[in-house]
Amino acid sequence: IPFALATSLGLASTALMLPITASEAGAGLVPPAVATELLGSAGSALILIMLFMAIVSTGSAESIAVSSLVAYDIYREYFNPDATGEQILKVSRIVIVVFGLFMGCFSIALNEMGLNLGWVYLFMGVCIGSAVMPLWNMMTWTKASGTGAIIAAWSGLVLAVIGWLIGASVQSGEISVATLGTNEVMLSGNLIAILSSGFIHWAYSTFIDPQDYDFAELDKNIHLVEEDLSGLGVEEQDPDELRRAYRWITRRGYALTIVLIFIWPLLSVPAGVFTKSYFAFWVLLAIAWGFGAAIVITILPLSESSAEIGDVLSGMVNYVTGKKPEEEEEVAKEVEEEEPAKEVEEVEAEA
Repeated sequence: IPFALATSLGLASTALMLPITASEAGAGLVPPAVATELLGSAGSALILIMLFMAIVSTGSAESIAVSSLVAYDIYREYFNPDATGEQILKVSRIVIVVFGLFMGCFSIALNEMGLNLGWVYLFMGVCIGSAVMPLWNMMTWTKASGTGAIIAAWSGLVLAVIGWLIGASVQSGEISVATLGTNEVMLSGNLIAILSSGFIHWAYSTFIDPQDYDFAELDKNIHLVEEDLSGLGVEEQDPDELRRAYRWITRRGYALTIVLIFIWPLLSVPAGVFTKSYFAFWVLLAIAWGFGAAIVITILPLSESSAEIGDVLSGMVNYVTGKKPEEEEEVAKEVEEEEPAKEVEEVEAEA
C-alpha cells in the first residue's frame, strides 16, 4: 500500500504541478495535498480516515507488544513469578498508558527538533536494524548464543551510528540534520546495522559460545497464565501442523525477501533512465500491487475470522430476540433428561 500510494500520489502531485516544497514532501503532506486538489474536502476527509486507521492499528500493535514484554518478560519473570491474570492485566494497562504518553511527548519533541517523517523513518533502521539478524538467528538457528545476540545487537548499533556519522562527514564535509538525512548516508547506517550485527552474532555463536538448543523444549518453558488454553485448539498444538506452518512461512518469507531486495531493484538497473514504456510498466506494476494488497488485507481477515464473526453476529441476534444459544438449549435439554432419571433412582433407593 505505501508503495502504491507513493507512486500514484507522488506522480499526481508532479502532474498537477502542486506547490509542495521538499520539507512538506518529507513531512508526508503529498497525499493530503493531492487528495484535496482532486476531491476537495472529501479527499481530505478520506486521507484523514485512512491515516487515522493506519496509526491506530499500528499504535495498538506497538502498545500491546510493549505491554506484553514488560508484563510477561520483566514483571512476571523477575518481580512476581506467581502473578495472576488479573495482576498481569493491570500491569499491561499501566504500561500502555505510560508508553502512549511517552510516545506522544517524544513525537512532539521530534517535531520541535525539525525532524520530518521521512528522516525519522529512515533513522529508525539505524537504531533498531542491529536487532534483526540476532533475533532471526535466535528463532531459527540451534547454535545461536543468547549472550552473543545481546552483544551483536548493541555492537551493531554502535557501529551503525559511527558509520552513519562518518558517512555524512565524508559526503558533505559536515554533520547536520540535513547531511545525516540523505539517502546514501541513511542507507550506509542501515546496512551497517543489519550486516555487522549478523556477522558478530554468527562469529560469537560459532567460535566463542556455540549452543545446541533443542527447539522441541521451547513449549516446556512457556508458562501460561493460570493454564489458560483458550484459543489453542488441537490443531494449533499439533506438531505436524506447526511444522507445515513453519515451512509455509519460511519459504514465502525467503522468496519475498529475495524479490524485494534483489530481483526488483536489479530489474530497474539495466533501464537506467526510465523510458516512457518502461515507466508505464512501473506504474502498472504499482497499481497491480496496490489492488492486490488491498484485496488480500480486506478479504483474508474476514475469511479467516468468519467463524468468530458468525458467533458474534448470532450472539447479537440471540440477545435482541431473547433466544437462547444452541449450546445453552442443549445443556438445558440434558438437565431435563437427567432429572426424571434421578427421581426414578431415588424412588428405587427408598423402596
